[in-house]
Amino acid sequence: MIKNSEPLSMAEALEYIKNEEGETKIVEFIKKFSKLEPKEAKELREQIDSLGIIKIKPEYSIKIADLLPITAEELNKIFVDVTLEEDESNKILEAVKKFK
Repeated sequence: MIKNSEPLSMAEALEYIKNEEGETKIVEFIKKFSKLEPKEAKELREQIDSLGIIKIKPEYSIKIADLLPITAEELNKIFVDVTLEEDESNKILEAVKKFK
């Protein structure tokens, strides 16, 4: 039964996956593509949310934590329906640099 619907980064999803036989492939997949530990991903999301940029939806901060963009061009590919100002992009990229 679904109790709560909240977007999570791949790293954060690891906290909710139990280590049972059928789920080891999921864990392996996530670890292969996730660059952060669950705690780091949560911390990065919190830093991005604390920037106070209204344009950033929770889904965007999760994708940023999953992909860790290093350039404004990479970052803008995440924001499909919003255009970021240069200073907004720089703030987000500075937050991401701390986790590289």
